[in-house]
Amino acid sequence: MSKIRKVVRRKTNPNLVRLIDTLLKASAENKAKIWKDVAERLAKPTKHMAEVNVGKIERHLKDNEIALIPGKVLGAGEISRAVKVAAFKFSESAKRKIEEAGGRCMSIEELIKENPKGSNVRILV
Repeated sequence: MSKIRKVVRRKTNPNLVRLIDTLLKASAENKAKIWKDVAERLAKPTKHMAEVNVGKIERHLKDNEIALIPGKVLGAGEISRAVKVAAFKFSESAKRKIEEAGGRCMSIEELIKENPKGSNVRILV
C-alpha cells in the first residue's frame, strides 16, 4: 500500500478521500505528475492545507494559466482579470470576486476532466 493511501485512511472527510483517489488514478492514467503532487498535498493534515487569497492569484498567475489551489480560496485582495481557478473549497466572497472579474471557479475534479495532462496549470499554496 502506498504512503499516500495509508494517510488517506485516517481522513474523515469522504469527499476529500474520494478526491485524493481520483487524483492518484488520474496521475497514473495520464502520466501527469501534477495530480500526484496535489494528492500528496491534500493528504497532509488539514491544518497544513493551503489557504490562498484572490490577491495572490492575481499577482502570481500568468496569462493562459489555470490556478490550482490544494485547499481553500479566500476573498482577501482584489482580482481584475478573468482567470480559471480550481480548488477544493471556495469562500463565498472569493467565488463572487472571481466570477465578477469574468473568471471561473471549478472543482479539482472538473479540472481533471477538462485538462487530464495538467498542462498550463500552476499550483499556488
